[in-house]
Amino acid sequence: MVRNLVVLSGNSHPSLVDSICNILGIVPCDRILAKFSVGESRCEIKDSVRGKDVYIVQSGGGAVNDHFVDLCIMISACKTGSAKRVTAVLPLFPYSRQPDIPYNKTGAPLSKPPKPVPREMYTFESVPSTPEPGVPPTRGIGDSSDILTLFRKAGSAKDTTSPTSIGENSSLTRAKNPASCSIYNSDSFQAKNGYKLWVAQAGTLIANLLTCAGADHVVTLELHDPQYQGFFDIPVDNLYARPLLKRYIQQHIPNYKEAVIVSPDAGGAKRATSIADSLDMRGVDIAIIHKERRPPKITERQNATMMLVGDVTGRVCILVDDMVDTANTITRAAQLLHREGATAVYAFITHGIFSGDALARINASALDKVVVTNSVPQDKHKALCPKLEVLDVAPIFAEAIRRIHHGESLNVLFRP
Repeated sequence: MVRNLVVLSGNSHPSLVDSICNILGIVPCDRILAKFSVGESRCEIKDSVRGKDVYIVQSGGGAVNDHFVDLCIMISACKTGSAKRVTAVLPLFPYSRQPDIPYNKTGAPLSKPPKPVPREMYTFESVPSTPEPGVPPTRGIGDSSDILTLFRKAGSAKDTTSPTSIGENSSLTRAKNPASCSIYNSDSFQAKNGYKLWVAQAGTLIANLLTCAGADHVVTLELHDPQYQGFFDIPVDNLYARPLLKRYIQQHIPNYKEAVIVSPDAGGAKRATSIADSLDMRGVDIAIIHKERRPPKITERQNATMMLVGDVTGRVCILVDDMVDTANTITRAAQLLHREGATAVYAFITHGIFSGDALARINASALDKVVVTNSVPQDKHKALCPKLEVLDVAPIFAEAIRRIHHGESLNVLFRP
């Protein structure tokens, strides 16, 4: 029995909270978490949390926006109830795939060199404070003596005071008739190639919302992008499902030491290497599937926009990825591996979101089995996909909560 510890459940994954509480030997905190008829969330903590260590478990799957708002409201309610410390436990971190500006497949924004502006557009070496797209940044006004000389010449020429004497696009002409210059004509503005509208950086926003709601600590599992931890001013513990995957491979895959660990993209190469190292497979082969962004030339070693780097002929392949949403990547990767001579393909996924027709795509794919954790509810998914097998992450979170509550190190949870 753990004292002064409260585990509070959100609506996203109550079965995971029950498993965590059973391991810890406590009862989940009694609360009311519902919605008014207008759709606003309502939260009422029915048990006392004064001076206690509160852990709110809320995953990011399903109705992610509603779940996140519920989480912020529960955190605020616990802080208002004088909780000693509030820790947000997020098995799947919401918006974890939006930490930065979206990737631009055509190149970096404004990567093309700007077009030069004709010198005759201006009366002197100055650029408007708001140039049109494609105009280089403002260079400054320059030497004031040149400006005075220019206006003295313009004033001394009494018979040439028409706008054409100092240029039809002079500052005087633009002041009288702004529409005559395309720079100030908003109707003629067209977004050019490479021009990017402002986009929200959701990573910083989510971190700020959790912190402002009152969270003192965040515990999550397999962040899609580790840089997310840098957006917080509070401690963030990023746990790993590697021990679960390692145990399953050792117990259910025959001759696993002869298998090939495959990363479905270049970004997961480090993850595949860590899995291989944890299995003590010193001579293991690691393959990487390269996703070509540009249309490649179709050859025997290419599957549309995917290319295999490595040899998998006559071997069992273990695909390792942190998240599957539409399942497009892993199903195409499995097809490529089978075509290259793999005898069997297993997919090990930490977060199985499976949105849209992902499950139907997996059922029709060349995957032999897909192993996922229950970081998000998998009961409905498992009923629709016979290839799916679910691993329980409740022991990992229960041990993390126990160690954090007693002030013990989490280093053992990060070991292979």
